[in-house]
Amino acid sequence: MTEPDTPDFAEIGRWLFAQNCEFVWAADKIDGLPPMGPLEIAFAGRSNVGKSSLLNALTTRKTLARTSHTPGRTQQLNFFDLGPEPAAPLLRLVDMPGYGYAAVSKEKIANWTRLMKDFLRGRATLARVFVLIDGRHGVKDVDHEMLTALDQAALSYQVVLTKRDEVKKSLVDKTLDDARRALSKHPAAHPDVIFLSSHSGESVEDLRAAVVRLMSERDRETFARLRA
Repeated sequence: MTEPDTPDFAEIGRWLFAQNCEFVWAADKIDGLPPMGPLEIAFAGRSNVGKSSLLNALTTRKTLARTSHTPGRTQQLNFFDLGPEPAAPLLRLVDMPGYGYAAVSKEKIANWTRLMKDFLRGRATLARVFVLIDGRHGVKDVDHEMLTALDQAALSYQVVLTKRDEVKKSLVDKTLDDARRALSKHPAAHPDVIFLSSHSGESVEDLRAAVVRLMSERDRETFARLRA
């Protein structure tokens, strides 16, 4: 039985991500990061995994993040502030450059990789990285490389499988089981795997709820503002 004081994370998440969300900063070098402020969550994933589409779906917007069929479109760390008062955001979202294949030079990819690793190691306000993995293909070697980098950074991270609407319903449970089995090689990974569709919106509310639950653990003062 649910206690009366138990937070409704799904409802709070729905409210939070319906608030103003504005692009505030872009950085292509570690010394160009914005000053640390509100709690941050970052989104990482292979190029063309649907990261921009997810950010748009998560915030119920169509053009918050640019979507493209060209891998490697996101070429810097992009920061978005979320909350009813622009001057006092409740949460900051970070869109990270896609890893893996990108239609750019090897030198550019190396620069992105270095930027991401430096960001992951030295950002005190970064509470979690949500690693997006294409649900149609599962965890690939390049994903394991990213998860290993997160293990080494001792940073909280959670896997989100994308493109659920393109996976047969009969294969959803197997896809989740396969992902959990792959994550067993990464003891620092959050045990819960979210499988969603940015296109249909299915299970996007689970990700919003996971973010709010994280805020309740990491930033109680801001979480109290959410519940007020």
